[in-house]
Amino acid sequence: MPTFPFPATSTSREMLDRLVAFATVSSNSNLALIEFVRNYLDGFGVASSLIYDTSGTKANLYATIGPTVEGGVVLSGHTDVVPVEGQNWTSDPWTVTERDGRLYGRGTCDMKGFVATALAQVPDMVRAKLKRPIHFAFSYDEEIGCVGAPSMIADMAAHLPRPAAVIVGEPTSMAVVTGQKTTFSFTTVVRGRPVHSSQIHLGVSAVTNAARLVAFLDDMLRENMAHPAPDSLFDPPFTTIHTGMINGGTAHNIVAQECRFVTDIRALPDDDPLSYYDRYRRYVAEEIEPKMKAIAPEAGVEVAIRAHVPGLVPEPINEAETLCRRLTGDNGLHAVSYGTEAGQFREPGWDVVVCGPGSIDQAHQPDEFIAVEQLEAGTDFMRRLIGALS
Repeated sequence: MPTFPFPATSTSREMLDRLVAFATVSSNSNLALIEFVRNYLDGFGVASSLIYDTSGTKANLYATIGPTVEGGVVLSGHTDVVPVEGQNWTSDPWTVTERDGRLYGRGTCDMKGFVATALAQVPDMVRAKLKRPIHFAFSYDEEIGCVGAPSMIADMAAHLPRPAAVIVGEPTSMAVVTGQKTTFSFTTVVRGRPVHSSQIHLGVSAVTNAARLVAFLDDMLRENMAHPAPDSLFDPPFTTIHTGMINGGTAHNIVAQECRFVTDIRALPDDDPLSYYDRYRRYVAEEIEPKMKAIAPEAGVEVAIRAHVPGLVPEPINEAETLCRRLTGDNGLHAVSYGTEAGQFREPGWDVVVCGPGSIDQAHQPDEFIAVEQLEAGTDFMRRLIGALS
């Protein structure tokens, strides 16, 4: 567990060093980082609320600086990062390394850079005697389906005065993003009958039937690719369907008993991912399972929803958008295809945008980095936000 002194002030770079040193891969606990943040805030007289998961090994944190009044701004960031295993890093992913104006390390871009710029400004936030509050909202397990944020959002909605704006600080190169695709994922488990491959007519191959299902899902994607949404802000301008993980079989000469795979749908905000899910389940029930069960009644397919994260639809009146456009000077129209907690923060009726330093092009990559100028832009944004609320 990394340990650091708690200086009276920290630069955004110094704070980023501290945050990246916590290896908060989603499969690990994030409590060491959360306790660091809690103790840091406590040093400035800022109390925190923790919302734990059911195992007690992970927690969300939210805190308020300023008066307990309506009209504040929520700064939302996730504390987890994706794994580094299997990636070819040229430096230690858990130590920030500067080269050629770039700060390399896991999470520098996605999204500890944003969290660092917020935390580094705590001394100035406290001194500013804000007229409207700044709320921190740091969640766990965003990378596996925005799992942690809902319990925190519910608790905030129950106990905090209504905020005027929520800023989800995912990397947008400080562009003001008002639209986001819906994220939907599900697992499929195909169970067959194993036999020696020389007697394949007596068995049911889970791998072969899984391959048919993956091909069906890809066919739906191809249909969408052939009919992109006209004048869409999204890139790509259609709902995507992708199977990114598959595992099955035990040996080359055994008909596979089981095969598992995970499918990811990124749907345009006005496109319901459940329509694809339901169509897929009908195909399973009508075309795949009957043929499997005709040979092996015990064979079959199980499909289960893994995650469903709402998208973000641009709103005609959005105080978060108005505020961030004023602070950044960005008046362009932007939408992103990746998932964030923005749609979850919209569910209580709060105004939300996605806006943060760094580029999504570097997220999840080996040698992930944030440009120094982007970290500085995020810091300047925080300073202007403090001025706007003072």
